[in-house]
Amino acid sequence: MKNFSPLISPIFNAYPMNKFSQLFSPIFLVALLFTACDPTGDERPLGAFDTGVLILNEGAFGANDGEVTHLNTSTGIQTSDLFEAANARPFAGLLEDLVLEEDRLYLVANTGKVEVVQPGDFKSIGAVDKGFDQPRSLVTARGKLFISDYGPYDANYNTPSSYVAVVQGLDGGVVKKKIPVSSKPEDLYAFGSYVFVAGSEGKKVEILDANAELPFKSLDMPGQPVQFFEIDSDLWVFCYDAQKVYFVSISKSGLSQKGIRTFPVAQATGRIAKGDNDTFYLLTSSGWPDYKDGITLVSLATGILTADWKKGTGFYGIGFDSKKQQIYLANAKGFQGNGEVTVFQKSGAEVSKFAVGRGPSGFLFR
Repeated sequence: MKNFSPLISPIFNAYPMNKFSQLFSPIFLVALLFTACDPTGDERPLGAFDTGVLILNEGAFGANDGEVTHLNTSTGIQTSDLFEAANARPFAGLLEDLVLEEDRLYLVANTGKVEVVQPGDFKSIGAVDKGFDQPRSLVTARGKLFISDYGPYDANYNTPSSYVAVVQGLDGGVVKKKIPVSSKPEDLYAFGSYVFVAGSEGKKVEILDANAELPFKSLDMPGQPVQFFEIDSDLWVFCYDAQKVYFVSISKSGLSQKGIRTFPVAQATGRIAKGDNDTFYLLTSSGWPDYKDGITLVSLATGILTADWKKGTGFYGIGFDSKKQQIYLANAKGFQGNGEVTVFQKSGAEVSKFAVGRGPSGFLFR
């Protein structure tokens, strides 16, 4: 959720209040609260879904019933099936990621398509509906879409032909090129003329030249990289293996590794949310057949690790609402019918619990 990253809330750097009040008059502040910028750079009125929380419901494998739910955090009202309601047709895919870029919302289905919608009302702008195998995530750079894709499975269910697909333009279209990368690419991050790719199975961060649409450089990682973050304008990537997790800092200008923070967290899943003050919430799971799940807190600033912040079963996604200082925990409920979301205070106290769509896995906080 990048990147909605389906799993990560966006990081916002607000002006200090005194500086903000000096820059803007009260009348302009009111206008700012009720407008956003459209793709042309012009202001547009805020839509119903420009605020609140978007909940990514992955859907069940084979059913292609992925969808997005909107939660109005002021009223508690939920609106389901946003795409179908806005466009009079079902989304019809297994929803893998939800990415907000360039005032467009990209719905990435690993069943082989990307839908592009207006963030405020979910009305369709365009799509990329062929040329994929198993798309995972997306980033925009140099007026193009760069979309990570596992590629096809071979006879042994490996993915040796993974790639990043390139689409000219931001409103959809056709796949013009496929750039080979290591197996099972996940998250992407764009900076200048470069696109960073989290090559999870290859344990590499691969750097692409966005202009030339070619591989440029590769950085070896200590574990499987899955998610990029910005912390005080620095680029970090989260990696994990069976026994540890790693936070690796990367120089955006030097395109090189700067440092590593390592924590002894076993059974990490790669699902993670950034909280305040460089604190991260990590989802862990014993996997089949017991599915003993938990949430572990780690702090990059202090090095403190808090295991078993929450324990349970069925945990499938996590997010942090920086405005309300609350943690959202998704439970897939075994994909048997609707899933469930529980909201917690940072103290661990439960705030609310409610049903959502099938297979909730990520959040986008607006």
